[in-house]
Amino acid sequence: MNSDFIAVDLGATSGRVAIGRFDGVAISLEIVHRFTHEVIVDGAVRRWDWTHIYSEVVKGIAAAKAKCDPISISFDSWAVDYGLIDSSGRLLEPVVSYRDSRTDLTYLPTIEAVGRKAIYEATGIQFLPFNTLYQLIAESDTANYRDARCFLLLPDLMNFLFTGVYSTEITNASTTQLLNPNSRSWDENLILHSGLRRNIFTQLHEPGTAIGPVVGHGELDGIQVVACASHDTASAIAGTPLVDSGGQAYISSGTWSLVGIENSAPITNSKALEANLTNELGAYGTVRLLKNVAGMWLMEECRRDWAAQGLSLSIPQLLELAEGTNFSTTIDPNDVRFIAPGGMLERIRQWCMEHLLDPPTSPGEFTLCILKSLAAAYKSTLDTIMELSGKRLESIQIIGGGSQIRLLNQLTADICGVPVHAGPVEATLYGNIAVQVIAAGLLPNLSAAREAIAANVSGETFFPSKH
Repeated sequence: MNSDFIAVDLGATSGRVAIGRFDGVAISLEIVHRFTHEVIVDGAVRRWDWTHIYSEVVKGIAAAKAKCDPISISFDSWAVDYGLIDSSGRLLEPVVSYRDSRTDLTYLPTIEAVGRKAIYEATGIQFLPFNTLYQLIAESDTANYRDARCFLLLPDLMNFLFTGVYSTEITNASTTQLLNPNSRSWDENLILHSGLRRNIFTQLHEPGTAIGPVVGHGELDGIQVVACASHDTASAIAGTPLVDSGGQAYISSGTWSLVGIENSAPITNSKALEANLTNELGAYGTVRLLKNVAGMWLMEECRRDWAAQGLSLSIPQLLELAEGTNFSTTIDPNDVRFIAPGGMLERIRQWCMEHLLDPPTSPGEFTLCILKSLAAAYKSTLDTIMELSGKRLESIQIIGGGSQIRLLNQLTADICGVPVHAGPVEATLYGNIAVQVIAAGLLPNLSAAREAIAANVSGETFFPSKH
């Protein structure tokens, strides 16, 4: 007999609601609702269409509830973004996107004022201009910030909207650059020296914590909300059937590529700081030593540019064009100029010309340039991570939507020189469900949950080409 759970996974361009079923041996998934969403430009501010996202989540949960009797439900999402809640429980403004430019004026001044070394030793988090630390400082002189009872990261905002409970899950909290990964608590000194209000930080909870029952949602009332590893990458790694975490790296491939290893403790020394590595917390005491590397965002933005020119090209069409192309130029996909939306084709051309390289000219050349550049960035990142961790790279597990891009998988195997295992595509949903299954007492630990996931998924392996 199956035990059923509901998982809600919010990505930066789309969301899914799925039913996870555990039959005592394997965990399986049925996706019952998908939706897309886009950033809205509100005056000079880039915001998420939070009303749309929330309504689609409610619709998806209702569809799932109609097909199963869930033991619990859990939410995960992308990191760093948040909502401000006032004392009456009202969301003070639509959620601002991390791709907004408001941190342009706070990022470097904050690092200079507090100290790059001090911030990194306290948090172990990669320096990125959109981290929550710099977002909160950018908002600190606004009326909404002054009126806020607390800020809630997006999965915790969903928890609050469905249960009324204020709390912050620790894996997502670790991405804010305001949490100490050793103590697994908010870093009081950093909050103080950043000039932020301590009273807007809620209590923390770990994955597997029972949040409370759904209230105020009609037929959905009474479903128990349980915290997963609510940062989508933390859920994705929990859902990755790692066979040898000592020598196996992972790449969570989507809008971003999260490249790293699963570690037992954070590494926050000067070499890790110099490499700008991040130590994000994972489920059940693990640490994800990784780096945010550019991902399919570059391809999607190029597609947007071509569409504006009247040329509609799908990813499969672009991959076919790339496979018939011989083009050697690579770019630095992590250059900050590639973060913001708009004009990606021209930005790539300009980067190439500034570096005295031949710029791509055709869609096939742009695609091959981007994919080769991503694979090269993966190798550089993993070389650094392995050196600092004292481990030897033996294989790579690529998960998420990008794991379906066979050309990128093969280029990664060729450039990194190790086998690449692809899948599961839905690793985030599997990891979300896995934590719920453990919380329900149906599996003893993460290792057993990964075995239950592996029992139901299979993927292709790509071996380095022999030249």
